Amino acid sequence: MAVRGDIRNVAIVAHVDHGKTTLVNAMLQQSHVFNEREEVPDRVMDSNDLEREKGITILAKNTAVEYTGPLAAKYGHPDGITLNIIDTPGHADFGGEVERGISMVDGVVLLVDASEGPLPQTRFVLRKALEAKLPVILCVNKVDRPDARIDEVVSESTDLLLGLAQDVVEEGIDLDLDHLLDLPVVYCAAKAGYASTNQPENGALPDNDNLEPLFEDIIKYIPAPEYEEGAPLQAHVANIDSSDFLGRLGLVRIYNGTLEKGKTYGLSRVDGSIENFRVAELLRTQGLERTPVASAGPGDIVAVAGVNDIMIGETIVDPNDPKPLPLIHVDDPAISMTFGVNDSPLAGTEGKDHKLTARMIKDRLDRELIGNVSIKVLPTDRPDAWEVQGRGELALAVLAEQMRREGYELTVGRPQVVTKKIDGVVNEPMESTTIDVPEEYMGTVTQLMADRKGRMDYMSNHGSGWVRLQFTVPSRGLIGFRTALLSATRGTGIASSISAGYAPWAGQIVTRQNGSMVSDRQGVATPYAMQRLQARGNFFVEPQSPVYEGQVVGVNNKPDELDVNITLAKHMTNMRSSTADVLETLTPPIKMSLEESLDFANEDECVEVTPESIRVRKIILGREDWYKWRAKQRRQNNQTK
Repeated sequence: MAVRGDIRNVAIVAHVDHGKTTLVNAMLQQSHVFNEREEVPDRVMDSNDLEREKGITILAKNTAVEYTGPLAAKYGHPDGITLNIIDTPGHADFGGEVERGISMVDGVVLLVDASEGPLPQTRFVLRKALEAKLPVILCVNKVDRPDARIDEVVSESTDLLLGLAQDVVEEGIDLDLDHLLDLPVVYCAAKAGYASTNQPENGALPDNDNLEPLFEDIIKYIPAPEYEEGAPLQAHVANIDSSDFLGRLGLVRIYNGTLEKGKTYGLSRVDGSIENFRVAELLRTQGLERTPVASAGPGDIVAVAGVNDIMIGETIVDPNDPKPLPLIHVDDPAISMTFGVNDSPLAGTEGKDHKLTARMIKDRLDRELIGNVSIKVLPTDRPDAWEVQGRGELALAVLAEQMRREGYELTVGRPQVVTKKIDGVVNEPMESTTIDVPEEYMGTVTQLMADRKGRMDYMSNHGSGWVRLQFTVPSRGLIGFRTALLSATRGTGIASSISAGYAPWAGQIVTRQNGSMVSDRQGVATPYAMQRLQARGNFFVEPQSPVYEGQVVGVNNKPDELDVNITLAKHMTNMRSSTADVLETLTPPIKMSLEESLDFANEDECVEVTPESIRVRKIILGREDWYKWRAKQRRQNNQTK
């Protein structure tokens, strides 16, 4: 096999918020991608508005660093070595992006926080890397944190690596376990741009003021791309992008052969058919820009224009000797939500150019399928609603939020789990959840998890006043859990989870103790009515805002449903009033985000999503019809007992 020594393809993987995007920022800066006068934004790779707002990476993105430092000549390439870097999401809900990123590279840099250590998503990304037989470089980040515990984190990471490697070997994948024992470790402070192979003191910066040791380990330990000389073209489509001028772009990794602009090649489709097309444009990433090139060879990651319906997992091949690569495997979805048209009385009344129809919503969901391999869209018994399945609640909530910002009006149902029948028994997805909380809240969190059918597997106390608890819990028990955790721990609890397979149905889980306050008529919420009702619960609506029959306008203090007339006006009399303005005495309403609204919604409720508003409402709006439906449900439940 021939080797392309001037290229390294590497993915940076880690748990959420361990510093991947910050590290990529520092690597770009020290490779002189930005000129000296240019202002470099924080987390430049998080280009999406939602990513910047939430502070997480949602989409896997690639960049290229042209390394021309002293090490390039040392390894025989004085003109420079191209480092193609894939920045992957750290949240388990976006695992499909991680799998796609790993399919393009020859090795991974595993980033671990020097205080938090390996967390559930660390396990997920590391397992994917080992299954693909990729070499791993351990990078301990944030070593300058005051609560850093570097020795323990390196030990925990090594134990995790060897434990996962043993699991992978038992599944029949051949790994060199002796080679894994020689795990290269780099100590890093990504925000400062420092890295060293010498272990610093806990809480201290590394003894080197640049990232040269990290660059050296990537060049030394990540293998250069191998290819077969004279073999026909094989280029795997691992991602989709778009350009205002070129249309849809396929991001491909070339394994064999050469791709040239203007030539005709074959595209091996998902169904196995071969379709010829001409390469209209070939773009190589340099820093944050894509520049046109005439050709690209083995090991290159390039964007190809010329096919309007190119899909992830397809292979660009030689039409005379097609040898397609296997499709990218993605884990099955675990959570589903129903996306449907907005049929509320306020639909289309809040602005112009809103996208309301079933056809528009279906077209948008179909477009999402093109670039997002980890979701599925299935029909329901209604022609204007679809079941959208994904890895987790956050991934589907992000899709709904993106559609809202693009001008769509829709209703989104409460998250449900995707069950399976195994040997005739209904099984549901389980999650392994790790929770970090201050010691005084340990009992509260244990009770919260017990109510959700959680089973404690492990507990550790690092002596810093914080406790780490690990539970196995049904996925549906985690719907709305993060909000409850933050309330119970006064904002200090941190939870993260990862799939733990399937287990028999655990029984009923009651996640909400309070009932809903539901408007029984259409109109405008009046301060007079709200003042009379505020002793019964807390409101979601402002005074003078429009409401309709079946809209959830607040949360009841008691577990029961409460129908309220929130539009009641004060009758005018000829008596003078000596009281002050009522508005001053009203409790401010609760403002819920889309994710909080989805967590709050009950089985018989959904969330109305428009570009201007987010409202919780009953699926059956008419109160009389809803009571008939509920009576029917009760009769059916009594018959099954």
